[in-house]
Amino acid sequence: MLVVSALIMADGADGMTDCFRGREERRNRTDRLEYLASRIRFGQIQGYVDAPVQAFIAAMPGWKSAVGTRIDTIIQRVVPDVHKAVKWNSPFYGMEDDVWFASFHVFAKYVKVTFFKGAQLNPVPPRPSKQKDVRYLDIYENEFDETQFAKWIQQASAILGTKL
Repeated sequence: MLVVSALIMADGADGMTDCFRGREERRNRTDRLEYLASRIRFGQIQGYVDAPVQAFIAAMPGWKSAVGTRIDTIIQRVVPDVHKAVKWNSPFYGMEDDVWFASFHVFAKYVKVTFFKGAQLNPVPPRPSKQKDVRYLDIYENEFDETQFAKWIQQASAILGTKL
């Protein structure tokens, strides 16, 4: 399940009452995610275009969808010719197909932005990686510095990306 697995795992229950209270909502969201994943898997949404990314963002749970929209909007504004794709349950952004400068992934409590050449950015994004060039930005609810993010995107798009 291309999109489904990450988003369902990212929206885990917070407690027993949530398991019962949100059962119908989760079932509806699961149905929507499975539908979107099947459309991507069977080629109805495909390629290095905007549609799979927008479908992924629309299916993100709760406040994370708004953050995903803001991330995508900022990247599109700063880098008008950006290439987009959904790979490995994450939207990817690059200057050419299969050469990426950033991506993001949804977790239960935050959205993690990956800068593939983040060690070359100034200032360096806050979270290190096991890979020397990669840096992360964890975005929690109501904690998104859009101005700094736009600066990092501008810098990252000017650096030769990572081929994946």
